[in-house]
Formats: sequence, C-alpha cells, structure tokens
Amino acid sequence: MATTSDRPASGLDGSVDLRPAILQGIRVLDLSRFLSGPQATLFLAGMGAEVIKIDEPRGGDPTFGAPPYFGADGVTFDRRSDGDLGIAYLKRARGKKSITLDLKAAEGRDILLRLVREADVLVENFKVGVTDRLKINYETLREVNPRLVYCSITGYGATGPDRHRKAFDLMVQAATGMMSITGDPPGSPSKTGASLSDGIAGTFALAGILGALYQRHATGLGQFVDVSMADCLVSLIFDEPFECYSELGLAHRQGNRIARFSPFNTYPTADGSVAIGAGTSSDWSKLLKVMGREDLLASFDFMNAGWRIENNDRVDAIVAQWTRSRRTERIIAELDSEDITCGPIRSIEEVVAWEHLRDRGMFQPVRNPNFPAADGPLAAGFPLKFSGADVGHETRVPMPSEHNLEIYENLLNLSRAEIERLTELGVV
Repeated sequence: MATTSDRPASGLDGSVDLRPAILQGIRVLDLSRFLSGPQATLFLAGMGAEVIKIDEPRGGDPTFGAPPYFGADGVTFDRRSDGDLGIAYLKRARGKKSITLDLKAAEGRDILLRLVREADVLVENFKVGVTDRLKINYETLREVNPRLVYCSITGYGATGPDRHRKAFDLMVQAATGMMSITGDPPGSPSKTGASLSDGIAGTFALAGILGALYQRHATGLGQFVDVSMADCLVSLIFDEPFECYSELGLAHRQGNRIARFSPFNTYPTADGSVAIGAGTSSDWSKLLKVMGREDLLASFDFMNAGWRIENNDRVDAIVAQWTRSRRTERIIAELDSEDITCGPIRSIEEVVAWEHLRDRGMFQPVRNPNFPAADGPLAAGFPLKFSGADVGHETRVPMPSEHNLEIYENLLNLSRAEIERLTELGVV
C-alpha cells in the first residue's frame, strides 16, 4: 500500500498532507478490465486502498499492449520496442499492485479463495454468467469471507431480461437514449466525446463500495453491489423530462440548449464562441441590460420563461447579434461583472493549459516504468479534495506480475518453491 509520503499534497490550503489515507487498511482485489472497473479501483487506490490487479498469466491486461503507446519515442500508434506501454494502462493502473493468476485452473481458483479471505473488496466487470462458470460468484465467495464487499459492474445489470448481453460504452449510450439526445438537432445521433457510461459506472461503483463498507461497520457483513452501466446513465439522463418533450412540442435533441432555461446555448463571437446561460429571471434581466436591450424588459413574451423556451430561436438570435461583434474575453468580463453565468469553449490544448485546473492538481503526467525519467501523457488527478484526509493518485504503474512474490509469499505464506512450481505450470 502506498504511504502518505508517496502521494501529492491535497489539502484545501495546498499544504503537504501527512494524514492517513481515507481507505488505509482496505484491500481490494481487482478482476476488472477496460474502463468501468479500473476506473472504480483507480479511485479506491487514490483514496488509499491497497488495490491488487489480478490478470491472466498469458493474456494479461488488454490495455497493457494496446495502442496508442508511450515509450522511448514518445506517443506512437505502433509499438516500437518492448518497453512501449499502452497509454490507457499507464493511466488506469496508477498506484495499483499487479499479480497474475489463472482463474480457470483449479489451483488458481483455490489461490483466489485464499486471497478473498484476506480482502475487503472485490471488483469485477465480467459478462453476466462468467463468474458462475468460474465458480467465483458472490454466493460462493461470501461463504469464504462474509465480510467481503463484492462489486459487479456489467452493461445491463445482474438481473433483467437483457442481463446476458455484452456491452461497450457505445452500445450503452445507444440503448439508454443518450445518443438520441446528443448532437446537433438536424444531425445524426452521437455518442459523447468521452466514454461516459463507462466512467459514470465506475464512479457509481465507488459510491456503492463505500456505502457497503460503511454499512459493514454496523452489520459486520459485506454484500453484493450490482452496478449496471445502463442504470447509472439513465439515472442521470432522466433528471430532464425527456419523456414529456413530445407533448411539449420539443425535439429530444436540443444541441447545446436545455429545455428549462432560455437563453442557454453557445454563441458566436468575433474570435470564437462563448457559452451563456440565464438560469433565472434576474439573470435574463441583467443580460438584457448588458446587451443594451432594455426595451425587452417591458415585453410580456420575452419576460416569460416558458415563451422563451418555446421560441429559443428568437432569443438566441438576439443574444448572438450582441456576441458576434465582441471578442470572447470582453464578453466574459462584462458578464462576470454582473454575475451572469458564462464561459469560454476551450479546446483540449487550452484545458491542459488552464491555470485553474493545474492549481487544483488535476493533471498528472503518467510514467512508463521502463523510462522512469520521462514525463508521459497527462492523466487526470484525483477529483475530490478533503480537508482532513490525504488522497491522490501515484504516478507509478506496476509491470505484470510484479507483485507476485510479495502477495503470494508475504500475504498467503506460499513458499518460494511453491510459487516457482505454480509459475512453471502457468497458474501464476
């Protein structure tokens, strides 16, 4: 487990933290792949848990050798040396330990059961039915360790008629309607730029695991945490009354608009674009004054929020007429002075250079252990800040099987000879 000195400062005042991590003493077995599960365990590691990645001895983590890579020649799509590692691996494996174990082998399953006895949490995102076939499902493992919190992340959940369907982020965004409400209104359905349903499921999994660990203090028992990527995405989408849009005469795909406020959109400027939102009648009145359109303050229609939403095009035309002749920086300064919500539309390069996020420690170069002195691509820092706890991601990632000896010898008390035998057999 990482020590507090390995972690970046995260106090609200920017001071160096020497406090114990929130999840110090919690051991997590990570059987997950790709993004949703590794995202959850990355957060757990960032909060101080000991996360042990368990990979198949022959195939290993699929992101380890998947493009794009970072290595001696920087970022490339082709692997130019054995030292080049997948960027996704470098981001998602930070602060974790790595062991290998063949769960299909009888001896491998027996070793997993021994690990479960020493664990607090297990995270997996296998397709529904796989853990039953491997005989490592929750019903089996809770007999080994009743205190185990077992988190299963799947596309559609552990129950329901679609539970056995395989899912990636794209399919979940399509199935839940996210794609139907995303993109330009006259265009085609579109996924979000990032893998939103994967990331959201991993974040919900973190919340579920923390809740189960909290309840364990009272009951002494762990439990099964069923996380569905589809459920998690729907729980966020349906804050908006999309099912009522047809009745209201609204298109489901609103672009950058929102069907509760107007104006609320992005607008052209003399040197780019700006996002502006008037969330209250007061904001709208102040915006009219800034734009020099006090004449509309006396208009029953323009001062009626419902009318403005139904007539978004007319409202947006008025705002765009004002923004189009001004530079973005000037617009933001004018609106900020009146406390009207607005913001620039930054490119990724501009986000990386944004001093505010850098001040909050939200960017961290990954490091390839084969080239430890070289700063790699940027990964996100830990998003939560605590006044009384030390959190943060370590930059180091493990090489496959790096911690086999530590875990199998020190934790499970296997002899060196036994570990060598299991290695030769391909069990570890």
